[in-house]
Amino acid sequence: QVQLQESGGGSVQAGGSLRLSCTASGYADRYCMGWFRQAPGKEREGVARISRRGGIDYANSVKGRFTISEDNDRYTLYLQMNDVKPEDTAMYYCEADLQPLCTVRVDRQAYNVRGQGTQVTVSS
Repeated sequence: QVQLQESGGGSVQAGGSLRLSCTASGYADRYCMGWFRQAPGKEREGVARISRRGGIDYANSVKGRFTISEDNDRYTLYLQMNDVKPEDTAMYYCEADLQPLCTVRVDRQAYNVRGQGTQVTVSS
């Protein structure tokens, strides 16, 4: 059974950078992995996703600012956040889809496992 643990969140000023990490433990085929966020009173938003088949997708709100990547062993997932904005403030969660036919599209994000989340707060 796979478990996910996020780290790297914190407080940052607008225009700054943060790098989130997600470490996977336990064995399972994770065909798609990604990040989503949720701010108080708002719906969950898919942020970025990466597929074992090589595809990557981003939400329009973060394109050009955030980059998703993973280690070659695929046990650590990253989200590099540059030029952050106050509207990026949210709890960020790492997720994994164990289905071989998972979609890389963030607007159709579905997952089997997620982490506990790490808070990102951006001040203006």
